[in-house]
Amino acid sequence: MAKIGKDTQMALFKEGEAVWVQQPDGSARAGVFVGDGENATWFGGAPLAYVVYPDTKDGEEVNLARVTARDENDDSA
Repeated sequence: MAKIGKDTQMALFKEGEAVWVQQPDGSARAGVFVGDGENATWFGGAPLAYVVYPDTKDGEEVNLARVTARDENDDSA
């Protein structure tokens, strides 16, 4: 029996992991990975991720392709 939902996506990041989030202008913003987005990839949508920005405490759901790992000590984009 095939599993449906979260188990179908590979876990690229761990909750609380420091990440870079590419912004529309091409810059990168420091963020923290919170979890996988709610879209269902079996509907053809791109994988999503929830991130929080430590500088403003704001969060958003972004395309997972915009998220890359970062060293927590590296604050330069």
